[in-house]
Amino acid sequence: MKIEVTKDWCIRMARLEVETGADMEIGGASAVASPDAVALDLSSESMPETNIAFGRFVSLMRRKRRQTVESLAEDAEIDVTELVEIEEDNHHKPEPRTVYQLAKHFDVPTPSLMQLAGLSVAKNASFYEEAIRFAARSETVEELNDIERAALEAFVSVLSNRK
Repeated sequence: MKIEVTKDWCIRMARLEVETGADMEIGGASAVASPDAVALDLSSESMPETNIAFGRFVSLMRRKRRQTVESLAEDAEIDVTELVEIEEDNHHKPEPRTVYQLAKHFDVPTPSLMQLAGLSVAKNASFYEEAIRFAARSETVEELNDIERAALEAFVSVLSNRK
């Protein structure tokens, strides 16, 4: 049996967790409200931009596990298109279900990953400072390996042939 968790359900449950501030059980699964999470707000005006750090985190965790984008998407049961957007588009707001699935797959706390993804607000400003510091330090400066170089050259060739 496959259970479909909608975006609206995730948002309602996250708001309920934050409002109650207590441990609770939802559908047989235990959920603990994060003391750092104060609100669920999908608008970008209310919080610093952490999507760069979130995308880099997902990319590095995937690479650490030596997974392709496709294999991570399959293992975490998320859409491969959204995973590409998370890693490549700094302005992409991921679905709460996707962040939950990634947190479960990477074995990191869901509330923290929700904050990093920009889906909830942290009380502590140092969280955002650390996220930006992580993003700045995680940018690779190493040379392309042979596989990356060949893929880039092949793609440049395709781009060059298109008018």
